[in-house]
Amino acid sequence: MANSSILDEFKTTHLAEEKIDTNRKLKVGIIGTGWIADAHMQSYLKQPDVEIVAYADLIPGKAEAFMKKWKQEGRVYMSGDELIDNEPDIDAVSVCTYNCQHAEPTIYALKHGVNVLLEKPMCVTLDEAIEIRKAEKESGKVLSIGFQPRFDENMKMIKRIVESGTLGKIYYIQTGGGRRRGIPTPFGTSFIAKDTGGIGALGDIGCYSLDMVLNAIGYPKPLTVTGYKSAYFGTNPKYMPCKEYAEAFGVDDFAAGFVRLEGDIVLDFRIAWAMHLDTPGDTIIMGTEGSLRIPSTDCWNGSVGGAMTIYHDLCGTQTQTTVPILHTGADLFDLKIRSFLDAVKFGKPAPVPSSQIIYNQAILDGICRSAELGHEIEIEIPEI
Repeated sequence: MANSSILDEFKTTHLAEEKIDTNRKLKVGIIGTGWIADAHMQSYLKQPDVEIVAYADLIPGKAEAFMKKWKQEGRVYMSGDELIDNEPDIDAVSVCTYNCQHAEPTIYALKHGVNVLLEKPMCVTLDEAIEIRKAEKESGKVLSIGFQPRFDENMKMIKRIVESGTLGKIYYIQTGGGRRRGIPTPFGTSFIAKDTGGIGALGDIGCYSLDMVLNAIGYPKPLTVTGYKSAYFGTNPKYMPCKEYAEAFGVDDFAAGFVRLEGDIVLDFRIAWAMHLDTPGDTIIMGTEGSLRIPSTDCWNGSVGGAMTIYHDLCGTQTQTTVPILHTGADLFDLKIRSFLDAVKFGKPAPVPSSQIIYNQAILDGICRSAELGHEIEIEIPEI
């Protein structure tokens, strides 16, 4: 009875899906036609109010091949800047370039009055994130960051549990995730090379892990970071498809950090592309009135590994409440795309705002800088 009662607090009523207005079609461009652009294209093609009009990729012939593969028509350019300059009627772009090229086309698009859906991670460094944020504020356009796990009902449940007060004041969080073997090498070396990827597991799946808990607790500002990173697997040919990939590997395949957040909260974080372990541990959110355990998964990619558990006291007795897995009922990537389009069409706030994700990026950047310096660092984010 008690467990049923506490779960009732978190029930929500889902409204019927709104009918999409097709009277006004949005003209969209895709900048960067690598593998993640396929997911964007697949979702855009499901939207009846979208027309993909242009593609850009710096590799000759790549954008043409992408367009042909999807049986689409449009104009092709060699850079995002060229696309923006020659498409005066374009409403929005998806920036799907490699990590080190996230900032430049995003800033250029915003400064030229174009809305942007920017794939995660936001960028590589905090300095880049600050410049992106400035361009967004000056433009008044929509900038949303590609965190589709936000739309998962289980992620929303985590946030509702925290906001309900059931856990009391949050003071400690353990989070992260990992793959026993999961370095993304089927797509060439752009993910793993320093000059293109910039950051590895941190940017690929670490940003998801941070967003899961930071979003739940209201995205408090990070104050200090002690970081560590390594690349014992990526640089070892024994664990890579070929010797050339190991030689090209220049990012992290494991990283950890201890972060102090505003509100007297500490965050213990670890993430791995590869390790001799099935998981670096479940996510735990500890509070003064209760704690929440979120099971990890075998191949972490921003998801919940099973039913969650709330540990709390009831009438002086220690008890647990099981929170069953919830089903979203729609593809998360489709929800990401649709929410961005609706924000553009109707002047809504960005679904995943840069005002939050700049803190996420600050932690990733802080872990990298602390690891290189070998000591704790303070995080400074200017008011924008």
